[in-house]
This record gives sequence, structure tokens and C-alpha cells, in this order.
Amino acid sequence: QVQLVESGGGLVQAGGSLRLSCAASGRTLSNYAMGWFRQAPGLEREFVAAISRSGGSLAYALSLEGRFTISRDNARNTVWLQMNSLKPEDTAVYFCAADPASWDSPSMRGTTYDAWGQGTQVTVSS
Repeated sequence: QVQLVESGGGLVQAGGSLRLSCAASGRTLSNYAMGWFRQAPGLEREFVAAISRSGGSLAYALSLEGRFTISRDNARNTVWLQMNSLKPEDTAVYFCAADPASWDSPSMRGTTYDAWGQGTQVTVSS
């Protein structure tokens, strides 16, 4: 099974930017569609963004209003989440996840993903 490690989280002021990274090991990243999810205290985990195996198809939560961008480099076994114009409501633990089943249409359902990282905390101050 692929192992995933997120990094890049931290404390940022509202309006700022962060770029999260997800490094994969153990398996070739190109065998997986990849997704980012987040979970705020007291709330359920929610979908953020996903990218197909080749990177040619993307999916985003509508609530993001175009502020986030997911990308990947299979040669580097890395997936990124660029987050701009951050808001306090973006505060959460962010997880990357690997989906071995999806090909051209990345899934927005957490149950599709079978490998998860430990998460990285993003805190946005007002």
C-alpha cells in the first residue's frame, strides 16, 4: 500500500497563502488518483480537491470558490494543494489520500480512497 506524508501546514493570516505537499512512497503515484480532504474540530471530514492519475482531470469543492489548486508530479511522487485567499473557515487538518480505483474522473467520496496521510494542521487567523 502507498504511504502518504503531508507537510506545509501552519499558521497564516486571513488572505494569505499556503502550499501543502503530499509525498508518496511504497508504490508508484501514477497508479492512484489523489485527493485532499479536511476536517475541522467538531465537523465531519469534507472533500477539498482531487486529481486524476494523469493530472488531466480535476475536481474541487464548490465552496472553495476557485481559491485552491491541486496539482501533481508523478515523477516526483508528490501532490500539492495551493491555497490562496485563505479564510478563517479554512482552518482544519488537511489530509491527502490515494484512490486506486478511479482513472479519468477523480472521486469526491472519501470512501473511494484507501490510503491516507496523518494530516497537516492549517490555521487561518482573522
